[in-house]
Amino acid sequence: MPIIEAHVLEGYDNDAKTRLGKALTDAVQLVVPAAPDAITVILHEMPRTHYMRGGTHRSGAPALPDPCAAVRDYLAAMEARDLDSARAMLGAGFVMNFPGASGLTTLEELIAWSKPRYRFVKKTYDGFEALQGEGCAVVYARGTLYGEWPDGAPFDSIRFIDRFEVTAGKITRQDVWNDIAEVKASGHPNA
Repeated sequence: MPIIEAHVLEGYDNDAKTRLGKALTDAVQLVVPAAPDAITVILHEMPRTHYMRGGTHRSGAPALPDPCAAVRDYLAAMEARDLDSARAMLGAGFVMNFPGASGLTTLEELIAWSKPRYRFVKKTYDGFEALQGEGCAVVYARGTLYGEWPDGAPFDSIRFIDRFEVTAGKITRQDVWNDIAEVKASGHPNA
């Protein structure tokens, strides 16, 4: 029964503390074969006046936004073609890699590339997972695609996985894998 104790400065809201507790529980499970309900996380909050570094009282840094929520918001904005909102969620050096198109750096490039491939595409999500990567949060979104081919014929149930890197709350990378090419190559009646 692992017990994790962490000291944090006062000021984090309940959502941030819940996310921290869940992340610590998940981290233990990467190493120790314990069920989540066997892992105890205790957060000790202390007032700013009880903490000094370099002879100066310090404040805690603001909590980072939930990376899964950031990705969900971005994908919803893209699906709604609210490009201004989606663009505001992107960080410096943003790059997208899709099957058959790598190194896209603007949403306009993505739209131009996808235009001859389908009229529209939407996603049904089976899940989102986040983990800490090297200097960024990594979020996986997985599920199925549905939409219309250029001739208006519908398609659905096409598997996809999107991998995102989120740095300081902004999306800096998107890598996409899906079965669209396989569905088209199979001679599927709606391909």
